[in-house]
Amino acid sequence: MNAEDIVIISKFMSLILRHKPEVISATIDSHGWLTVDALLPAINEHLELEFPFEFEHLQEVVENNNKQRFSFSTDLQKIRANQGHSIAVDLELLPEHPPKVLYHGTAIQNIESIREKGLLRGERNHVHLSFNYETAISVGIRYGKPIVLKIDTKSMYNDGIKFYFSKNGVWLTDYVAPEYIKFKEEYK
Repeated sequence: MNAEDIVIISKFMSLILRHKPEVISATIDSHGWLTVDALLPAINEHLELEFPFEFEHLQEVVENNNKQRFSFSTDLQKIRANQGHSIAVDLELLPEHPPKVLYHGTAIQNIESIREKGLLRGERNHVHLSFNYETAISVGIRYGKPIVLKIDTKSMYNDGIKFYFSKNGVWLTDYVAPEYIKFKEEYK
């Protein structure tokens, strides 16, 4: 399996496990899990791969996904996305104390809306925050000319706002109000 295959399969798995399980007529449980036995034949049916996709390939995709988007259950019978869902799931994450500052990458065309409304989760279950500036840039660049916002998570936490840390290292929260956001020109 080459790198291009891994990307194609990862995108399909993200679609199914994070957004639209109905594409393969699957049911994801309340914690985001789908059985491996349901996913494997769906990948073979929906993607035009040059090889039969088997469990060993699925393990390779999970291990080599550059953002570590997926994880297996301890018995390897189920799989789920670690974060980024637009469907309602409870990932069983417990609130955690965040670092003093986190970052959010976005595109410059979103700045005025963010200044007015803050960071909204949109169709996803959470707002995603990064531990480092470089990761936030790589997220922002996907949407246009990137800009990185500095989030005062220490103040948010002190004000009672909850944070969660996903298995793949993304910080999650429900909303970031404008008063907690420092825009690039404000902290350079």
